[in-house]
Amino acid sequence: MAGGRFGASTSRRIGSILIRAVVTLLMVGVLNFILFRVIPGDPASLLLGGARTSVTAEQIEAQRQNWGLDRPLFPDQMVDYLSATLRGDLGYSFKFRGRHVTDLILERLPATIALVGLAQFIAILCGVMLGLYAGWRRGGAVDRIATGASLALYSTPSFWLGMLLVVIFSTALGWFPGYGAYSPGAITGSLGSFLDYLRHLTLPVAAVALGLIGQYVVVARAAMSDVVTEDYMVTARAKGLTNGQMLMRHAFRNAMLPVVTLITLNLGYVVAGAITVEAVFAWPGIGGLTVEALNARDYPVLQGIFLLLGASIVFANLVADLAYGILDPRVRQ
Repeated sequence: MAGGRFGASTSRRIGSILIRAVVTLLMVGVLNFILFRVIPGDPASLLLGGARTSVTAEQIEAQRQNWGLDRPLFPDQMVDYLSATLRGDLGYSFKFRGRHVTDLILERLPATIALVGLAQFIAILCGVMLGLYAGWRRGGAVDRIATGASLALYSTPSFWLGMLLVVIFSTALGWFPGYGAYSPGAITGSLGSFLDYLRHLTLPVAAVALGLIGQYVVVARAAMSDVVTEDYMVTARAKGLTNGQMLMRHAFRNAMLPVVTLITLNLGYVVAGAITVEAVFAWPGIGGLTVEALNARDYPVLQGIFLLLGASIVFANLVADLAYGILDPRVRQ
């Protein structure tokens, strides 16, 4: 009977989480359509060169008709967009000469995953462990140094940190390239080009990872500091448990709850990438594509990118909710 109640409770919880995720995605789709159409600027005029060229009103109107921009926003364009999105059709780009949005995103996605994914891995490995240790050894030298450094990194904009790294390690020292993904003339597919790619990847990864490390240290340190003062930790110490036993049996899993939230939310942003960092380093990822599409008011590309971002964040929240039930059995109740 108890097992049945537990199973029903878990099923209801998972069902509720899935329903919220679906509703959230539908809301993202609607807001996605509205958001970019309130941005000043006419895509048709920008595609034809805008004020820099002699474009007639007839040419602009013909371009608007070509892309269906002359139709009423509500309900015509919105219904078309939502129905196409539900079919998995993200449309065609204005700027990139009618290329399919899905192809553009898939073309840029590997570079973004390499950049932000590697930065996340380094930040989780270093930041969480350092934060948990600092919280476990509160008041020590490691705690003071780690807390001060992480607060400084946490409050530093990633694009400014990226520019600082370029000035020091690319311009002044010349250790790493600070622009693009490959050097001119690099032959893709060879070992040399792979090593060249890693050299170009170093500074962007460092810019993203340093900021994330600051976040993880602050959150993990605060969580562990709260856990070590709990009554069950005092009881465990009174029972004669060693520091290692107390850490692994009681402190670690409870301290990881807020850290899991931060990790999963940050992983959700892997799809969108670090837009400002990619702009600083001219990295050919989703962030760079976002900037190009925004400048051209390329609605289909912007909608596709932000829909993918919304879906990734919703999925990350779903993973976090399910992970809570594993880390803390009380959540399953």
